Amino acid sequence: MGSIKHQQIFAIRLSLAIGVLMLVGKWYAYLITGSAAILSDAAESVVHIIAVAFAAYSLWLTYQPADESHPYGHDKVSFFSAGIEGGLIIIAALFIIYESILKLVTGIVLQNLDVGTYIIFGASMINLALGGFLVWRGRKSNSLILIANGKHVLTDSWTSFGVVAGLLLTQFTGWLPFDPLVAIAVAINILWEGGKLVRQSVGGLMDEANPELEKKIHAVLQTETTKRKLSYHELRYRDSGMSVWIEFHLLFPQGTMLDDAHMMSTEIEAILAHALEQRTRIVTHLEPIDDHDNVHPPVLKH
Repeated sequence: MGSIKHQQIFAIRLSLAIGVLMLVGKWYAYLITGSAAILSDAAESVVHIIAVAFAAYSLWLTYQPADESHPYGHDKVSFFSAGIEGGLIIIAALFIIYESILKLVTGIVLQNLDVGTYIIFGASMINLALGGFLVWRGRKSNSLILIANGKHVLTDSWTSFGVVAGLLLTQFTGWLPFDPLVAIAVAINILWEGGKLVRQSVGGLMDEANPELEKKIHAVLQTETTKRKLSYHELRYRDSGMSVWIEFHLLFPQGTMLDDAHMMSTEIEAILAHALEQRTRIVTHLEPIDDHDNVHPPVLKH
């Protein structure tokens, strides 16, 4: 666990450090060119810095132990962090659209586009590598915080490539409106990505079902209970962002000794946790299969 934690902390710190460098480079490029497209890229970098700072705090919070105020721990902040990041992306996109329309109305003045193009292209390549690394590390360690941050960086990278294309079109054709029009197109893409992050955040906070995860859990439980001539039901699960919480009922033949039932349930829990390859919390309820409906009061049935 310690190794995963250190890898996640390193990844988020790397994202923050590179984000600061990108911010400085892109704003310099905007100041020397006056390009609305470059402004759109620079504005998203500001959002990125704020989002990464909050993501770093969220990552720290997820590793704080459960306490009296939060008996289930603090993992859910991962979804909140993703929602904040998505919201900030949407705000940046709206600002970009406003500034681009303003330039179309008031007039466009551009200069030093060649230097600005080189800077933005270099930034896009760096962000492409960083975003891919963050998503890979996040999926490997089941960290929604890193995955959301990585997707944001990748969005920033594609934004930069779009800006580069717009700058090249402007230089080759000499038609200045290409610049703000590309910026608007980039902003629409950013809006879409921000909306997806917000949607994912809401789904996680509302414990939305994950069909792929559910299928995997059912496959393991079906195999392991069949081996032991048992059955199960009342499966429920939820992804808290860093951990998966699972609960289900195991049904045993009448007369099974408690020690034997506990041993089998522990074996099944261990196999299930290993199969999911992520931090897992499992609660198993042991029941007799005979006369099951009469044993359980209706109020306790889900």
